[in-house]
Amino acid sequence: MLQVIKASGVREKFEKQKIINTCLRMGASKEVAERVAEKVYKKSYQGIPTKKILKLTFKFLGKYKPEIKFVLDLREAVSKLRPTPDFEQFVRLLLKEQGYKVSPARFVRGKCIKHEIDGIVRKGKEILYLEVKHHVKFHARTPLEVPLSVWATLDDLKDGFRAGYHKINFTGALIVCNTKFSTYARNYALAKGIRIISWDFPANSGLKEIIKERNLYPITMVKDLDKKVEEKLGNRGIVLLKQLVETDAKLLAELKVEKRKISSLIGKAKKLLASYKK
Repeated sequence: MLQVIKASGVREKFEKQKIINTCLRMGASKEVAERVAEKVYKKSYQGIPTKKILKLTFKFLGKYKPEIKFVLDLREAVSKLRPTPDFEQFVRLLLKEQGYKVSPARFVRGKCIKHEIDGIVRKGKEILYLEVKHHVKFHARTPLEVPLSVWATLDDLKDGFRAGYHKINFTGALIVCNTKFSTYARNYALAKGIRIISWDFPANSGLKEIIKERNLYPITMVKDLDKKVEEKLGNRGIVLLKQLVETDAKLLAELKVEKRKISSLIGKAKKLLASYKK
């Protein structure tokens, strides 16, 4: 049985269906996806790293979809966003797409100390304190310490409200991260009633699914994105491909980026978005 090695070091069975799913997400037809999966399988060997499998997938898929040559894997692309302010802005945009009202980061006085929180999320009667966690290593897991800290902060914020230090009657907390939670972290958060959105949780509505369903792909999907351009866009709150293509030309001109570079980036963004809609 052919096995692959994940980034975490865990071995698992080689599955063609995962390659097929990757190709389908990139807009390939089922026939092309199956053809690519077969080619990757033939080039694979015992203990092949999943990163190598992804490279082979992109290589073979690129023969059918040329735009693939300048696109990164979604999970890696999200990890390449700057933690602050880009990923925080990215999370706020995702939540707004789901019907939440999101206030920006701020300091709120608890009963014991003043806390810096990443935002306030409102929907219906819910008022949640937002905690955003970003990992550069996308295979890293969010540890137990995160929900432990969030629970303690929420408790102090509630005490602060009762003591009259602030006027926000928090009903709970929400943690959003770009990776998976450890088992202990997830179980603790759920037991305490802390809402969590991670790469693959909740099932069918985790970060990965939200991005794909609502076409909220980050600008870092573009391979070899110029860091200075990325920073200038991020500083203006532009972190999504669709934001980029919808941004007024005058605003883009104010960024003082070479017209050639910005035109090339917008062209790639349009091609990628068109591909994902297929």
